Amino acid sequence: QVQLVESGGGSVQAGGSLTLSCVASELPSTYSMAWFRQPPGKEREGVAGIDTEGSTLYADSVKGRFTVSHDIAENVLYLQMNSLKPSDTAMYYCAAHPRGWESPRIPVLGLRSAAFDYWGQGTQVTVSS
Repeated sequence: QVQLVESGGGSVQAGGSLTLSCVASELPSTYSMAWFRQPPGKEREGVAGIDTEGSTLYADSVKGRFTVSHDIAENVLYLQMNSLKPSDTAMYYCAAHPRGWESPRIPVLGLRSAAFDYWGQGTQVTVSS
């Protein structure tokens, strides 16, 4: 069964940077992965995603500041976060969508929580003013 474990969260001043990682196990050869976040008192929202072919998708709120990437051989997903704002404070989760040949790539799949089958436990990011 697919398992995902996030790490790299912490506290940082506004304008600072953090890099999150997510180690995945038992993924198939083709998949999409994404980062979601849940601010206090709000619903979970999509942040950024990537598929095995290298296509990426970003929420407008993080475009130009965050970069998603992965190491396919090691099954590790990364999220490089720069120019952090207090509004980025949230629990960050990684998620996976195993794909077959007929499954859409990340630009079509989108960043809806319901589209992803497997989830990590999350890592907290706190950005202070």
